[in-house]
Formats: sequence, structure tokens, C-alpha cells
Amino acid sequence: MKMQYVALKNKPRTLRSLTGLNSNEFETLLTSFGVAWDNFVKETFERADRKRAVGAGRIAHLKTIEDKLLFILFYYRQYPTQEAQGFFFGMSQSQASEWIHRLSGLLNQALGYEMQLPERRAAKLEAVLSDCPSLEFIIDGTERPINRPKDKDKQKSYYSGKKKGHTVKNNLITERGGKVMYLSRTCEGKRHDKKLADEENYRFPSGSKLLQDTGFQGYRPSGATVIQPKKKPRGGELTPDEKLLNRAISSLRVEVEHQIGGVKRAQILVQKFRNRTANFVDEVMETACGLHNFRLAHRK
Repeated sequence: MKMQYVALKNKPRTLRSLTGLNSNEFETLLTSFGVAWDNFVKETFERADRKRAVGAGRIAHLKTIEDKLLFILFYYRQYPTQEAQGFFFGMSQSQASEWIHRLSGLLNQALGYEMQLPERRAAKLEAVLSDCPSLEFIIDGTERPINRPKDKDKQKSYYSGKKKGHTVKNNLITERGGKVMYLSRTCEGKRHDKKLADEENYRFPSGSKLLQDTGFQGYRPSGATVIQPKKKPRGGELTPDEKLLNRAISSLRVEVEHQIGGVKRAQILVQKFRNRTANFVDEVMETACGLHNFRLAHRK
């Protein structure tokens, strides 16, 4: 028996465990997902030169829009192999792969319609952050494991000494008490957090406060007052007052770890990333941030 939304609709705890969304959130996102699907159908199947009617051919495995959304949310939340994904939804591995890549883009579009995706263009960052009333932000880097690249040069650049494995990295900027506002490009795990920030040249609204950890030592972006723990001097010790201040700053900055933890409720970011489709490793991070922002918006 394959997994279907009709069987989970009245099992809210199971639905939330499998997809990361409760019933109300699922139904809300379903509206935007349906719009994205309708647009896809019009662009793909309702062409003037198409000879077969829409719906012709073999019977679809995912008959309803609810099952399509369930399919892709389940994949992000649990990240099974494509063989297992196909088994759960009554299809082959190749069909599962086709649906994964088709519906992942539509899920991203739906979150865009909901205005929950993070900004990706560094040039637009200052304008986006200006709409945040507190003007208090936190920046941090996060890494995700990937399979070892076959190319020797890529092996070196994607190897993270911090994680002792091959990874990809992103910088996130979050609003204090809010959601993920900005997501950097996805780069190789060897890249330093500060170097990535310098390359993207972030600009903050005048009067902003930016909390950061010692991984951004020396980083002073335009427009922001930086608040950062003091690094212990080489061969020396911090004073009791400096340690006390560091603990106070860390208690504020730890919020970004909770935000990253919320994003990584999607197991597709936690398990070793297996997909090799171009740009998919970047797309899934953006979509997972959008899902986290969507949950925050609806659970407040």
C-alpha cells in the first residue's frame, strides 16, 4: 500500500513527523503549490503544438496535488534513497528521480509565492534588511556533508578540516527573533566563513547591530556595529570580565544555531548529499530555509 495524503489527513502527528508540517501548514502551502503546478502544466503540456491531450498516456502515480506535495515534503524531511522513495509511493527508482527534480522546483516556487525564501543577491541585502524593525542580525556559516568528489582538485577544495570530511558551505544572516533573511551561494567546504562574506560584500542598513562568532574575526561590514566575543590571545588568558562578556554575547548569538537547527530539520541537509544534478545542492538549501521560514511565520 503506497503512501497517500488521504490516509494521513486525519493523523496530524504522523503527518508532521513525515513532512515537518502540521495539517494547517500543509493545507496553506498546498494552495501556492497548486498554483505552481498549474503554471507548470500550462507551460509544459498545454502547448499549441502538443498532439496528445493533457492526462493522456499512462496513469499517474501521484494522482492528486496533495499527494504531489506529500511526496516532495517527505523526500526533504526524511531523505530516503530514490529506490526507497519509489517504494513508498508505488513507482520505480527512475520515476521517483524524475518526480523529485520536477516537484522540488515547484516546492521552491510555492515558497516564493508565500514570500518565505531568503534573499540570495548580496546587492539586495541592505534593502531587504531595512524592512526589519529591530535592525539586529546574526551571521553564521553552516556546512553540509557531500560524497567525496572524484576529481583530486575538488577533493582538496571540498575537504573541511573542521568537519573532517567533504562538505559544502553557506553563510546565513538571520534577524534576531525572526527568520533566515539571507542565504549565500553554496561553495566548497574549505572556504572560510569570513572570506565568503568578504567576497559577497554584504552591506547592512545604517544603525544595524551584527552578532558574529570568532570565525568572522576582523569582519567589519558597512553599516553595522559588530558584536563579537573576544578571542583568547595566543599564550595568554582572558580576564574574568572578558569571559563574562563573552558568555553574554554567546547567549544572544546562540539563537542562530536554533535557526540553523530549524533549517536542518530537513534530513536532506543532514545526511551525506547523494544527488549529482547541477545546482541541486544549492536549491535544496534555499528550499529548506524557505520551509523553516514558512513554519516560523505560521507558528507565531
